Amino acid sequence: MTRIAVLQMNSGVDPQDNTAMIVGAVAKAAKVGAQMLFTPEMCGMLDRNRMRATEKIASPEKDPVLAAVREAAAREGVWVSLGSLAVLREDGKWANRAFLVDDGGGIAATYDKIHMFDVTLASGETWRESSAYAPGAEVVTADTPAGRLGLAICYDMRFPALFEALGRERCDLVAIPAAFTVPTGKAHWHVLLRARAIEASAYVVAAAQVGEHEDGRLTYGHSVVIDPWGDVLLDLGGEAPGLGFAEIDLPRLASVREQLPSLANRRAIPKSVIS
Repeated sequence: MTRIAVLQMNSGVDPQDNTAMIVGAVAKAAKVGAQMLFTPEMCGMLDRNRMRATEKIASPEKDPVLAAVREAAAREGVWVSLGSLAVLREDGKWANRAFLVDDGGGIAATYDKIHMFDVTLASGETWRESSAYAPGAEVVTADTPAGRLGLAICYDMRFPALFEALGRERCDLVAIPAAFTVPTGKAHWHVLLRARAIEASAYVVAAAQVGEHEDGRLTYGHSVVIDPWGDVLLDLGGEAPGLGFAEIDLPRLASVREQLPSLANRRAIPKSVIS
């Protein structure tokens, strides 16, 4: 078994404060024998005021949060699935980018969020992620101490085609870091994540933002680890930040895939006929 750590955060607008929490979690994870730490979406800074945020968004090479996490990972010998950071791309656009940092501080993989959160909710909340961020276009997987990891971010969880692709890559676990709204979280968070775990025949690790943030938003929390059968192994609740632990059991994964070989049984869906 591989022990993993899951960090639930209430990220604010100051990257320095958020970095301290992440670096502290890396040390705590190492102390209890966790080989990997997973953090939420936008863990370095959560700020819906884009004019204010602009001053703190840098290229990956200059991002202070990423640099500090890489140093901590190397110092403690822990892999970090850094849920996502807002970074400046070479073309001048922003990306909502996940970073997989290995235990030597190297960047093992990056993933840019594909599906932009452009919605208007009945609660009155309006979000237009695409007005600031450019979407990614690549499915990303990488080998880790916990098995082959697939990368996704928040709103991506609503699009089964991405998880179909990750399933074809035989991912053992999928990271789905999030900053989920409260109304959508209450309605859809657990059911969608359990479905993604079942259909991909993989563990799902969803580190989440929680509570009322400095920029005024409310996030749902309930960071979870779900096994490939759909059982919830860890749920950090919706009240406060915290650090939780779970075990990734690859023999359990093999057992589920043997009982329900849905990955092996998949067939191409024929085109529909309209009459």
